[in-house]
Amino acid sequence: MTHAHPAAQLLLALAFSLSATPILAAGPAPHRQPLPPVEGEVIVGFKPDAGTLRKHVLAARADASAVRNTLAERASTLGARVGRTLQAGAAVGERVQVMRAAGVDATTLARLLAADPEVAYAVPNGRKRIVAAPNDPLYPATAPGVRPSGPDSGQWYLRAPDNIIKSAIDIEGAWARTTGSSSVVVAVLDTGVRFEHPDLGRVVNGGPLLPGYDMVSDSILAGDGDDRDGDPSDPGDFVSQADIDADSARAAADRRFLVSNGCPTPSRSSWHGTSTSSLVAAAANNSVGMAGGAPNVRVLPVRVLGKCYGKDSDIIAGIRWAAGISINGLPDNPNPAKVINMSLGGDGVCSAAYQAAVDEVTARGVTVVAAAGNSAGAAVSEPANCRGVIGVLALRHAGTKVGFSDLGPEITIAAPGGNCINITPGSACQYPILAATNIGAQGPVSSSWTNSFDITVGTSFSSPLVAAVVGLMVSQQPALTPAQVRAALRASARPFPTTGADNGPNDATPVAQCRAPASGVDQLQCYCPNDGSLCGAGMLDAGRAVTAVAGALARINVTPAAPTAGVPVTLSGTGSAATPGSAITQYSWSIVDGGGIVTGFTSADNASTAAFTPTGAGSVTVQLVVSDGISTSTAVSTLVVAAASVPPDTGGGGSGGGGAASWAWVVGVALAAAVLRLQQLRQFRVSRRKA
Repeated sequence: MTHAHPAAQLLLALAFSLSATPILAAGPAPHRQPLPPVEGEVIVGFKPDAGTLRKHVLAARADASAVRNTLAERASTLGARVGRTLQAGAAVGERVQVMRAAGVDATTLARLLAADPEVAYAVPNGRKRIVAAPNDPLYPATAPGVRPSGPDSGQWYLRAPDNIIKSAIDIEGAWARTTGSSSVVVAVLDTGVRFEHPDLGRVVNGGPLLPGYDMVSDSILAGDGDDRDGDPSDPGDFVSQADIDADSARAAADRRFLVSNGCPTPSRSSWHGTSTSSLVAAAANNSVGMAGGAPNVRVLPVRVLGKCYGKDSDIIAGIRWAAGISINGLPDNPNPAKVINMSLGGDGVCSAAYQAAVDEVTARGVTVVAAAGNSAGAAVSEPANCRGVIGVLALRHAGTKVGFSDLGPEITIAAPGGNCINITPGSACQYPILAATNIGAQGPVSSSWTNSFDITVGTSFSSPLVAAVVGLMVSQQPALTPAQVRAALRASARPFPTTGADNGPNDATPVAQCRAPASGVDQLQCYCPNDGSLCGAGMLDAGRAVTAVAGALARINVTPAAPTAGVPVTLSGTGSAATPGSAITQYSWSIVDGGGIVTGFTSADNASTAAFTPTGAGSVTVQLVVSDGISTSTAVSTLVVAAASVPPDTGGGGSGGGGAASWAWVVGVALAAAVLRLQQLRQFRVSRRKA
């Protein structure tokens, strides 16, 4: 571990609301230890054709008792096959559930279950924290006896950028086109939310908050006295000394969730979900508090984090439920999200369980946004490192990577995350992220906003800023796919600055260039490269991002979805979108690269469809240009064509007892038959001449 200058350590501030605390001894901020998986618990995904699924068919999905019985039967059947007694945990998807066993660690159990031929994947049931930076021991929460009465730091991160505040996102440029649509739902998977906050509130009372769901399946972890239910209110995620004492007294290892998993000392409630929700859609122009990035979208609170952490199984179930996918034993979500924000994360590569859930929801057109993580320049956290997720890095006001933010090639875009580097002890933090909160140290007391003394900084708050902008983009252009959202964010990003930053008034050390993460080595403030390799495509620009999707949008749909040589392929542009209030008036198709396998490419003038038949395996790149009379858009798609399937052997003969005949064998037989026929013809002609 490298030792940072004390001034540079001010970058490592809490990524959740922090009340007054004593100044601690100076020293480098420790790395947070990775959370181990839940003892003896595994997330099991069955293959679609698994006999266990057919044998134990689920009853009505909302019949919780019947579903529990079926999940238990599946666990019993699988356990009998692998020779171990298994207990059923919560459902995670239609073919996915938690299973647990006593006397075995999660990694060993996952390896055992993954070997079963009916199991698609089995992964340890991990834990995820709020994406929170380490506590900066040099930062005093406030001068003795002084607490500001309200937010005093301002929403610098939303304003237009200037020579000092370079990373601000220019939200007014986006608001000139849209402040969001009430038909667009942004799900916030977090600690829950305080519905009574004056900048939030329920939809039925004129606020942005939909009913949502509490997905936390462990009553002790939940802290609200029950497990999954329809109330995602945040009761507070505090850890008291009583919690720790009770935790130490528990005999069952899988119920000891505090001391052994990163919460060894009492802590106050973070109200993290309220803060992230407010950055998405806090009310604007209401003469109260702050404004959210997309004040007219709807927010779907999905509670997945409890005291200290959240289980992967609950988070993954929350991802699916938020997108409108049925979860066994739960009522279906009546308000499916178009955008999902996850300001949470944990160490490790993207697991098969997370990737499967992300693939499912993105296939439904849902864009997933997640925080990079706050481990001072380490590798990107799961789930931000999953394929298809928009991973978000945090920036200082100066446009450099803030010290706590992680980085890597999985990052899509960068956004403000707050920083306090240029303060002196006892003074206000100049650039925190102002957000909604509650002043309660344990349970809720009264609503408030964070400020320069009660601060919020971290990639936790960069991520909802991006999610809000995605909400505006989808409000402007409802036909956007997750891939198009990603492309537009990248294309509209502003380049990172390469000069102008410093390490504070007491540190003349030049700001370094960012480098790839290295295990156990802090990487604090640094200049991001403009090649997309570590910090994403650039700095989020809300105005440019919404403008980029405001006009016509070409879209190519392919049938069949997996083309095969010799089978006709149909291309359709009917999914293209026009400038709002207009209609597509012109379609133009072309082959950019036929790969030597395209014949008979046909498309009538100004036709919304085109067709061709590939003659062999390879790739074909097609292009569609659409116009609505106001703007023009181009879509390019590369199709991978598989080889033709081998026809089965219908003769049934041969020493092998049947099976598939190879093309070489078929051709050989045909040639032999032709030679034989020629010989017969010659013999016939010779015999005729002799006659």
